[in-house]
Amino acid sequence: MSWKAVLFDMDGVLIDSEEYMAKTGVRALKKYGIEAKESDFAEFVGCGENRYVGGVAEKYGVPYRTEMKEYLYACYGEHVKEEANIPDGVLDVLPDEAEAVHGGVWHAVHGYDVVREIGFERTGFFYGEGSGFDPIGAEQTLFDHLVTGTDIKNPKPDPEIYQTGAASLGLAPAECIVVEDAPSGIRAAHAAGIQAIGLATSFPAEYLREQAQPDYLLPDLKS
Repeated sequence: MSWKAVLFDMDGVLIDSEEYMAKTGVRALKKYGIEAKESDFAEFVGCGENRYVGGVAEKYGVPYRTEMKEYLYACYGEHVKEEANIPDGVLDVLPDEAEAVHGGVWHAVHGYDVVREIGFERTGFFYGEGSGFDPIGAEQTLFDHLVTGTDIKNPKPDPEIYQTGAASLGLAPAECIVVEDAPSGIRAAHAAGIQAIGLATSFPAEYLREQAQPDYLLPDLKS
């Protein structure tokens, strides 16, 4: 199959943030009397920010309020640029993909807009002046378009974000492939009619296989 676009998730794929996000979540939810554990967040990875925070709050019997999410991401933003990393292979693979894929590389981000900007500021290389998405003024981008949580109504595993990504490029779902690290994202891709590469960067490979059956399974992006 010759794909015309690659749709990348951000967290856990282009920026190594999942573990740091869970640690931040534990600290942030203490403000609301919730003694969460990092492991509590795992089942909500990739399900959208309201569910990521709200699902854990509900586990502890605390009604979710949007201010919980806003506080968590404020805490996240204070340190993520220094503490989150770009996974091995990202800066090597993306230029090759941009040259190989007709129509360029599409980056579908499910993240909260503030976190998207933090993530791209951390990776720096990926935002470009004149791209239409230039909140931080980096010099170059490999991405034609971005889709964020504010562009859709239904978070993953709903297929809306990947359907939106393909449609915005004028492509059929079968002409795209998704790169994801979470079961919910892989399921969203499949529900959209798109094949998915699962990266075992945030979850064990066997867990991804059992939970979401990715079409391809790799240990990381450089493989």
